[in-house]
Amino acid sequence: QVQLVESGGGLAQPGGSLRLSCAASGFTFSSYAMSWARQAPGKGLEWVSRIYKDGTDPHYADSVKGRFTISKDNAKNTLYLQMNSLQPEDTGVYVCNAERLIFSYWGQGTQVTVSS
Repeated sequence: QVQLVESGGGLAQPGGSLRLSCAASGFTFSSYAMSWARQAPGKGLEWVSRIYKDGTDPHYADSVKGRFTISKDNAKNTLYLQMNSLQPEDTGVYVCNAERLIFSYWGQGTQVTVSS
């Protein structure tokens, strides 16, 4: 069955870095565009970044542009999010999404907490 498993979250200090991973299985990863989204405590889901199926053409929310980098390794069926210069407002549950035509799959998420 389709699985998206996020990892790499945790506690980081302001200005620090974390690298999130999303391991995919059960579908043809290379055929899907992938995204990261996050949900801060008490808030709705916020789109963070998206990358095309072949790992090109990344897009970012203005709030993370210049600090986060999305990448996609189709050989390893894994999506990444390198997060630098983390700020307290980056705190939330980060989830990955796979999208193709009418199909959309979500992972369970990984918690990121930015605090001193």
